[in-house]
Amino acid sequence: MSYKLLATAASGIEALVGKELKQLGYQVQVDNGRARFEGEKEDIAKTNLWLRTADRVKIIVGEFEADTFDSLFEQTKALPWDEFLSIDSAFPVSGKSHKSTLYSVPDVQRIVNKAIADKLKDVYHRRGMLPETGAKFPIEVAILKDKVLLTIDTTGPSLFKRGYRTGKGGAPLKENMAAALVMLTTWRKDRPFVDPVCGSGTIPIEAALIGHNIAPGFNRSFLCEEWDWMDKEMWEKIRQDAEEQADYDVELDILGTDIDSKMIEIAKENALEAGLSHSVKFKQMQVKDFTTDKEFGVMVANPPYGERLGDLEQAAQIYKDMGKAFRPLKSWSKYIITSDLDFEKHYGERATKKRKLYNGYLRTDYFQYWGKR
Repeated sequence: MSYKLLATAASGIEALVGKELKQLGYQVQVDNGRARFEGEKEDIAKTNLWLRTADRVKIIVGEFEADTFDSLFEQTKALPWDEFLSIDSAFPVSGKSHKSTLYSVPDVQRIVNKAIADKLKDVYHRRGMLPETGAKFPIEVAILKDKVLLTIDTTGPSLFKRGYRTGKGGAPLKENMAAALVMLTTWRKDRPFVDPVCGSGTIPIEAALIGHNIAPGFNRSFLCEEWDWMDKEMWEKIRQDAEEQADYDVELDILGTDIDSKMIEIAKENALEAGLSHSVKFKQMQVKDFTTDKEFGVMVANPPYGERLGDLEQAAQIYKDMGKAFRPLKSWSKYIITSDLDFEKHYGERATKKRKLYNGYLRTDYFQYWGKR
């Protein structure tokens, strides 16, 4: 059976998710915050396991227009919910509505829940309340300008939860955003890679996963594995295929440094949990002390923004230190994410290019300084 599928993403990186899906062999349509594609059960498993920059993989059950609760109820009930849900399935409904006639989200959720329940009762010849004691199928009803989209989440905890983070700092970067920052650079696995403000090590660890071609979901499970129509043997095969694609033999030159010795210890523990302690080195160091004789490397940094950690003056001083330390590295490409619009002024140099990204709900810019070719 073929399913219409949706990979959701943070605003600004949906094109990266689309690119990942194309590299995995899918035809893709990229919308705001999501990428649409089609696939079978194996593809649901494969994309959950392999997507580095997405948040979730969802099944599209139906799409239609509705501006009355009766229309919402009838069209929801008409959908083939029994192809996904058993008589005892738990199906919590979440919702959102934007610029739509049906603006009351609690009422929308209640109507959708009742429509699905009535459909299942009709199909399974059941009276009274449904038990909802079985596997969980989280349903979302999203209405935009009276267009209704009904989906089932296959992922469970967001894809950024890789499973290797044993500890984190005060303003941790999500793993999928860290992967996006690496993938937006020109880095190749035969080049040096440095994160000079590495915190708990997320960016260097994501770089190592990419360098070794290790599936980012290798260390975790997914909600849809509990569904009776998702075969365990199929999951084992998908994971085995991923294991065979990993290149553990390639030697990587990846370094993370940070001023805080406690964060360096946490970063080492996280790399160990990810099975990458041999591929990523961590060292306590101030940004202003960074030097290297290596050439044509890539640097990715997520420094304090001022509005997250410390104050603006402290952040501005770090940017100045970065400018002084990094400018002599002419062959290196440097990529720095921050919400501070005065970053270039403090750093002392105009960026080659800027890209707007959202780190959580915070609008940021990704300042790119390209090294000489």
